Amino acid sequence: MRRLLNNRKFTVGMLISIFFLVVALIGPWVVAHIMQVDPRGIDYDAISAPPSAQHLLGTNHVGQDVLAQLIIGARGSVTVGLLSGIIATVIAVLVGTTAGYLGGVPDRAINAVVNVLMTLPGFALLFIIAGYVQEAGILLIAVVIGLLEWPGGARSIRAQTMSLRNRDFTSALRTVGESTPRIIAVEVVPHLGGVISSMFLKAVVAGIFMEASLAFLGLGSTSEITWGTMVSQAQTGGAILRGHWWFFLPPGLAIALIGFATAMINFGLDEITNPQLNARLNARTRQFNREQRRRRALAEAGGPA
Repeated sequence: MRRLLNNRKFTVGMLISIFFLVVALIGPWVVAHIMQVDPRGIDYDAISAPPSAQHLLGTNHVGQDVLAQLIIGARGSVTVGLLSGIIATVIAVLVGTTAGYLGGVPDRAINAVVNVLMTLPGFALLFIIAGYVQEAGILLIAVVIGLLEWPGGARSIRAQTMSLRNRDFTSALRTVGESTPRIIAVEVVPHLGGVISSMFLKAVVAGIFMEASLAFLGLGSTSEITWGTMVSQAQTGGAILRGHWWFFLPPGLAIALIGFATAMINFGLDEITNPQLNARLNARTRQFNREQRRRRALAEAGGPA
């Protein structure tokens, strides 16, 4: 944990992620009690108004406060991302560890199913489902995204589990009669923490991006506010063509920041958990320390550095 907290990439990513989580949790209360603004309320005196003291991020093409919608939309987008990420990660871990540890016929059968599912166009399927289910809520969209996102992660988990299956500690546990489910849950899964966390973060971002894409295409939920529905409304209202940047730029930046934060967390985790990166970093550190000692020795001897 100390190494993670000392990693700047991980720290920056976590701070941004925590900020958005806090906004998602207390945002509606802030809008209702502190800002005292109705995110769906219409200000007929400020249609497509630029940022001002009354509306800090301006209003959209129907006179709704953009800042209030941005804060409210955080809960919808973050909910979709987290729920879809949890569903995809749980399924991937269950399927990947089972296939990788058991091997043989179960592994070949599961791997065949995973390979077939990976060839299916996930977004196209989501597009069809969202078009068929009119007014699909964000929870249904999150579940569908999660059910479509797990095959790639399952393959990565399977490969890592196969490398752990014949390690000394797993062989010893099988020898003493430990059950397969316990070995997988207690011994194998903890060794996959870096892979699982990276996969979860990617699934969260994929869920947010896919929900925003569906909303942009007009297939999202119109009854709830998300960053995706804000971008969709900006496109419908011609904000880009009219140069009304305050309508489409804030939700776009929020989505981009989520992607940036998860990338930074992944880079930080990779630097800590990847043995190859650790070996290269340690080698560079040793070389740097040797060079510093050499320079100090030359300086003390009065010679040129």
